[in-house]
Formats: sequence, C-alpha cells, structure tokens
Amino acid sequence: MRLKRFVAVLGVGAVVACAPVQSGPSSSGADEKTGQLRVWLFDEVNRGPKEAVVKDAIAEFESAHSGVTVDVQYIQVQTRAERFKAAFSDPKSAPDVAEFGNTDLAGYVSAGGFSDLDLSKWGESKDLVPTVLDTAKVDGKVYGVPWFVGVRALYYRTDVFAELGIQPPKTLDEIAPIARRIRQAKPDMLGISAGGKYLFAALPFIWAQGGDIAKSDGGKFTSTVDSEQAKAGVAKYAELVKDDICPPAQCAGNGGDASVEGFRTGKAAMTIGGDFNRKSVDASAAAGKYGVVPLPGKTEGSIAPAFAGGNLLGVLKGTQRKSLSTEFVQLLASKKYQQKMYAAMGNLPTFSDVQQQVAESDKFLEPFTATLKSGTKFVPVTPSWAKIEAQAVLPTMIQEVVTGAKDVNAATKTAADAMNAAFAS
Repeated sequence: MRLKRFVAVLGVGAVVACAPVQSGPSSSGADEKTGQLRVWLFDEVNRGPKEAVVKDAIAEFESAHSGVTVDVQYIQVQTRAERFKAAFSDPKSAPDVAEFGNTDLAGYVSAGGFSDLDLSKWGESKDLVPTVLDTAKVDGKVYGVPWFVGVRALYYRTDVFAELGIQPPKTLDEIAPIARRIRQAKPDMLGISAGGKYLFAALPFIWAQGGDIAKSDGGKFTSTVDSEQAKAGVAKYAELVKDDICPPAQCAGNGGDASVEGFRTGKAAMTIGGDFNRKSVDASAAAGKYGVVPLPGKTEGSIAPAFAGGNLLGVLKGTQRKSLSTEFVQLLASKKYQQKMYAAMGNLPTFSDVQQQVAESDKFLEPFTATLKSGTKFVPVTPSWAKIEAQAVLPTMIQEVVTGAKDVNAATKTAADAMNAAFAS
C-alpha cells in the first residue's frame, strides 16, 4: 500500500498486514445480474475528490446495467484487518468488491477471501505495467486489478545544491559523500533525512547491490537478507544514518513519514519520498525549492529498483454477483477512471500508456515513471510476510546496524533466522 495514504506500508510510512483467517467464504455458484453491488473502498483524509470520481463511475455503471445499484462504504485503513477477517467468515457482511493493499494480498488469498480474475477478455489489461500486475498475483493467478501504484525517488533541495555547486548523485555511492558535504557546510541541516525504520528506502539499496530479502524455491521461501549482496546494501544504506549526515540519535527511530517530514520542514537537503508525497511537500517550507531524480543505482545511468506499493481492486470469493463485480472492477480501474483519479488525487496510474500521458503533461512525474520502467521489486508473496512485518524484523535489523547495537553480519543473521522461522510456521 502506498505510504502515507494507507499507512502501512508501507507507510506507506509502512504497510500494516492483516492476519489471515483459516477459511474463507464459498460462493453459492449463483451469478445474479441485478440487485445491489456492495463495495468497500478506503477512506481518505480528504475523501471528497476520490468520492466524486467514484460517483461518476457508479452513475456510468448503473446506467449501463438496468436493475443494478452500487453502494459504496468507505472503511478506515487502520481497522481493515478486523473488517476483512469478519467479511471472509460471514459472506452476509461482506462486500462484493473491495479495495485493499497489495502487501495484504497473499494473506487474503490464503484466507480464501478473494476470487481469482480472468482479465484475458479485458482489452485494456494488456497495457498494465507487468511488474505492477505481478503485485496482484499469487501462484501465477491474478486476484485484483492494480488501481494505482506508488514508488519512491530522491527529493533534493535545488537551492542548497546550487549554493554549494553540487549536482544530484549519479550513483548510490555518491549519495553519502554529497550528504556529508552538505552537513559539513550547513551543520544545522541534515545531509539527507533517512530513517532506521524506513524499510522502503533501504530496500532499493539492497536490490541495487544485487541482493534480495528472500528467495522462493517451489513456493517455499528462504531469507537471503544475510547474503553478501544484501549485506552490502544494508551497509550502504546505514552510511546515511551517521552523525555527519543524519545522526542516529535523531534518525534511527524514523520511518517514512518522519523522514519525509524532515525534508518538508526545511531541515534536510535530501530525502527518499514517493510521488504521493508531492502535495505535502508543495505545502511545506521546501515548496518551490526542490527537485526530484530517480534514486540512482550502483552504476551511473542506472536506477535502483524501487518497491512497488499500491492498492488493488478485487472481487470477494463469496459474492453472488461475480460478473457484475468483475465488470465494476474493470470500470473503476480502467484507463478512463485512473486518469480521473490521477487528476483528483494524484494517484499514479498502473497502465504504461496512461503513465506516459500523465508524465508528458506533468514533468514532476518523470522520475517516478522512469523508475517504474526500469523495473520494480516487491516483498515475498506469502502469508508469512504479515508475521514478518508485524514483528518488524527488517526495520529492527536496520536500526541495529545504524545504532551500532550489532554489526551487519550479526544483524542480518538475526533477521534471516526470524524470517525463516516465520516462513516455516
């Protein structure tokens, strides 16, 4: 899920996974063509623009389907675990269609909550970004349509860089030296606002070094966070949380929201933020004085793989209106309505051609669409991820390294052991 808006995640910033239930609803086999379609969507701090777009989609859908009404209920992200658990256990309380975070997918599918979807007859589906569509798959089957995607890039203060005659970093190796130079010249400013709990900023460093957090063999996951490549990535990220860049006493406890806040308040020269952070930065002390570039990779000209956050629209397994539900999902997640949602909420579309269109009309998006095109990564698609996330295994690992509580070898070994225990449970 995208940080900030559906804090989790990610927090978005981290995604909160839901505990799976043991069994889900079973469909009666009915596929009714009339009646009320029940829809759950996530509430927003400012729901008005989202609600207006959804109302347009409902009006279009109802006009095309005689005898059908659509009822939308906006649910709180923070209580979604309990709501979905109850819905999976009791189809009478369940919606037909629901919005949910992509990191929750594996747990929900394991619980039997969502139906797999056949998108082969939906012409627009061919333009979905493949790596984004992968976030909607479990064991090769699609269980949702990506409604929007969120990725991160490097925000930097253009005025500070110009004053010091500095160019944005072209490789990961250049970030720490540039940040160190800025803090030396401006002791009251963080070279970069990073965070010991900011997992989704640290992951690109691991991936750019050729590492990963886990591997799958025959559907069974094993942690690889203690591999040499992954350890190199952890060490590279940990360089940013040092006294001469972003002091551990100040930064070790920060997640995504706090890291971006340091940039918003004018106290940092750089941060790793999402396309979804734009509006808040534009309403901050950094407004009009910042630029964004892709987070660079290991070599000049490359882009570090980013985590592909975002939300999906899916059809509940217990629905008695699967055809109508699938049609509504395809309408609300269509190119037309993703463009409307981008205009209303700034949500980054999941279709490659629509992404190109919005990027051409809004240069701010270019670093994010370039990041998507270069290839994104995702967390292990397994119900065990909920346990790993709930235990904060990886953020704890990063904190241990940046605070000096453990060296990289010991911290990654501890994390790998905890992940493997979760995978085996």
